[in-house]
Amino acid sequence: MRVTAQKAEQQAVQRYRALLEVADSIASHRDTQALFHDLAQKLHAVVEFDFINVVLYNPLKKTFKLHVLEASRPAHVDPDLELRAEETPTGWVLEHQKAMVVDDVEQDMRYPRVRELLRRNHVRSYCLLPLTTAQRRLGSLGIGSLQPGVYRDTDFDFLQRVAAQVAVAVDNALNFEKAQTSQIQLEHERDHLRMLLEINNALVANLETRELFAAIASCMRRVMQHEYTSLALYDAETDSLRLHAVDATGQIPPIPEGTMAPIADTVAGIAFSSRKPFLCHNADEENLLERFPSEITRTLLEAGVKSACCVPLITRNRVLGTLNVASMRPNAFDEKDADVLTQVANQIAIAIENARAYTQIAEFKNRLAEEKLYLEDEIRTEYDFEEIIGDSAALKRVLKQVEIVGPSDATVLILGETGTGKELIARALHNLSPRRERTLVKLNCAAIPTGLLESELFGHEKGAFTGAIERKIGRIELAHDGTLFLDEIGDIPPELQPKLLRVLQEQEFERLGSTRTIKVNVRLIAATNRDLSQMVAERQFRTDLFYRLNVFPIVIPPLRERQEDIALLVRYFAQKHSRRMNKKIETIPSEALEAIGRYAWPGNVRELENFIERAVILSPGPALKIALAELKGGAAVVSSGKTLEAAEREHILNVLKETEWVLAGGRGAAARLGMKRTTLQSKMKKLGIARAR
Repeated sequence: MRVTAQKAEQQAVQRYRALLEVADSIASHRDTQALFHDLAQKLHAVVEFDFINVVLYNPLKKTFKLHVLEASRPAHVDPDLELRAEETPTGWVLEHQKAMVVDDVEQDMRYPRVRELLRRNHVRSYCLLPLTTAQRRLGSLGIGSLQPGVYRDTDFDFLQRVAAQVAVAVDNALNFEKAQTSQIQLEHERDHLRMLLEINNALVANLETRELFAAIASCMRRVMQHEYTSLALYDAETDSLRLHAVDATGQIPPIPEGTMAPIADTVAGIAFSSRKPFLCHNADEENLLERFPSEITRTLLEAGVKSACCVPLITRNRVLGTLNVASMRPNAFDEKDADVLTQVANQIAIAIENARAYTQIAEFKNRLAEEKLYLEDEIRTEYDFEEIIGDSAALKRVLKQVEIVGPSDATVLILGETGTGKELIARALHNLSPRRERTLVKLNCAAIPTGLLESELFGHEKGAFTGAIERKIGRIELAHDGTLFLDEIGDIPPELQPKLLRVLQEQEFERLGSTRTIKVNVRLIAATNRDLSQMVAERQFRTDLFYRLNVFPIVIPPLRERQEDIALLVRYFAQKHSRRMNKKIETIPSEALEAIGRYAWPGNVRELENFIERAVILSPGPALKIALAELKGGAAVVSSGKTLEAAEREHILNVLKETEWVLAGGRGAAARLGMKRTTLQSKMKKLGIARAR
C-alpha cells in the first residue's frame, strides 16, 4: 500500500511539473494559432488523447466555433463550422461550469451534429472542460479518444487546472489579437481619413475632371492596393457607360478614353443600375466574360484581373456613372473597401457636377463673349441693303420662295452671281424663322485660308496645333439654336466636306484636338456663285453634300434681268448715301437713268451701289452727277447704236422664238423673262410685238 501511495504521489508530482511547463510555454504566445499548435504538443505530457480541440464562443453571433488542435488521423472538419448553444455540449459546459464526459459517442444522442462530426473522425469517447477566466467565459477544451470509456476514471480536478491554464493563455492571445486588430483598424481608418482629406483638397484645387481624377487615383493607390482605376460616366443618348478617365499600371493594356459599353454588358452596369456597390471576388469563378461581353471586360480579364469593386456616383437627383477599381489578386476588396470607395465616389460625384457646371458656365461665358465680338463686328459691317428694294417679277418670285421656306428649318441653298444680295436673302430667311431671336452667324468660306477654315468652323482645344494657346469656339457651335450662313460654299476644301456633311446629318462634331462629341441644333443656309452640279460632275464637290445642301434652292436673278428695279435702286442708294454724307440729292437726270439702264452691271447690285456712292460724292449740287465715261467703258446691255427700248424688244423676240411663242407655263417666255404672262403681253403690245401669221 505504501509503495502504491508513493507511486501515485510521484505521478502527481510529474503531472504538476508538466503542467507548470505547459503554463510557462503557452503563456508567452500572443497568436491563437501558434498557441493552439504549442498547446497540442505540451498537453501530451499531461493527458492522454487522440483528438484535442478548443471551442470558442462568439458573443456577437452567439455561436460556437471549433478549432482542431491535433488529431491522430486527418481531421474531417469544416473550418467555418459554427454551432448554436443548443447544438453543442459546450453550451451546457459553459452554462453549468462543469466537465462533461461521454463514454461512448454511439450511445449519446443529445447533440446530433456533434455526434456526426465525432463519428466522422472516429472519436468514441471524449471529455469537455469549461474554459473560464475571472473576466469571461471563453468556451471549452475537448479531448477525445478512439476508444470508448477512456475518461471514466480521469482526475477531473487536475484537468480543471489544465483547463484554467489554457483559458488564461487563450484569453491573453485573444486580447492581444483584438488589440492588434483594433490598432490595424485604427491605422486603416487613419489612412482612409487622410485619403479623403487629400481627395477633398484635390477637389478644391482641380475643376477639370481629368486632372481631378488623376489626383484622386494617386491618393487611392497609396491606401488601397490595386492596378486599375477608371471613371465611367453615363451617356443617356446611347444608354451606355463611357470611360471618361483611366489610371492603370503597365500590367494592363491601355483602354482608350471614350470607350463605350452598354449598361447590361459591363460589370459597372450592376452598380449603376442597383445604386449599390458591386464586389467581384474571383473573376475566374464568376465567368464575367459570358455575363458581361464588353470590350472593357475582355481587356481586363485578358490582362489577368481577378477582382473588382464598382461603386455608383450618386447625386441628389441621379446616378452620374461609376468609380471602378480592379486588382490582379482574387478577393482583393471587401465590404470595408466598398464603404471607403463609396465615400470617395460621393465626393467625386459632387466634383463632377461642379466641374460640369463650371464647364457649362465657362463655355456659355465664352460663347457670349464670342457672340458679343461677332455682333460688334456685324454692327461695324456696311451692309449692302437695309431692306430689299425692287418690284420686278423675278424679285417677287424669289421673295415668295423666301416667304414659303423661311419659317421652316429646311436647309436652303442660295444661288446667284456675285453682288446679287445672297446674304440679304439669308438674313430674310433667318428673320422669318423661329430662330430669329438667336444669332445669324456667317462665314465666307472663300475668305479664310484652307488651313484655318476647319478651326473657324469647328473650333479647337488649347494645344491642338502650334499657336492654339487657348480654346476657341467655332462658328458652328456659336450658331447653336440659331442659323449658320456659309457664303461661297463651293470653295470649301474636299477634306472638310465630310465633316460638314456630318453636321448636317447628325448635328454633331468634335473640336480640333478633342474627342468629345458636341451636339448642336443649327439651321444651315449656304450660298454660292458657282455651278455646284458641274463641280459634282467634275468630282470637285461631294455628291451627298450637294444633295444635302440642295434641299430648297433659291436662284437670285442678276440685275440685268431686273431692269424694272434699276431706277428704284438708283433712287434708294442716292438717298441712302446722300443722307450719310449730309448732302441733298433732289433730282436724277433722265439721261443718267437711261445710261445706267443700258449698262450690263456684271457686279450686279453691289457694283450699282458703289457707282451711285461715287456719284453722290462727285455731285456738288442737288442733281445726281454720274460718270458717263465709266458706263461707256464697261460692258453694255446693247450696242451703242441701240436704244434701251429697242434692246428690250430684241431680247423679248429672241426669247419668244426660243420658246416657239409659248407665253405661259414653266418653260414659257414669261417664266424665262421672270415676269407674269399678263405683264409680258402688255410689254409685247407696247413694243409692237406680234407673231406673224
